[in-house]
Amino acid sequence: EVQLVESGGGLVQAGGSLRLSCAASGFTFDDYAIGWFRQAPGKEREGVSCISSDDEDTYYADSVQGRVTISSDHAKNTVYLQMNSLKPEDTAVYYCVLGRRRSVWRLCTVVSEYDWWGQGTQVTVSS
Repeated sequence: EVQLVESGGGLVQAGGSLRLSCAASGFTFDDYAIGWFRQAPGKEREGVSCISSDDEDTYYADSVQGRVTISSDHAKNTVYLQMNSLKPEDTAVYYCVLGRRRSVWRLCTVVSEYDWWGQGTQVTVSS
């Protein structure tokens, strides 16, 4: 069935960059939104960025606006999160999420609105 596999996390210094990847498989529906949540210890899960299946709509959290770009490669069934100018507060486990027949706003702002999520990839930003 549906599988979401994240990769690309790691340890970077403040101001550095990372590109996260989410390889999606196991579904055939074409109306969906997909994106990224993150969770740091002791903090609530936060929607970072989401994109619609037709690439026409995107959402970015205020905390990452201007520093993050979400994109998709449909031929590879992969969604990317390019993260620049990273800050220590970006440190978290980043999870790829998928919601069928969801708007990007709903998927990225309401935790219960996604149907599937991956195992996560750790991002650590040092001072």
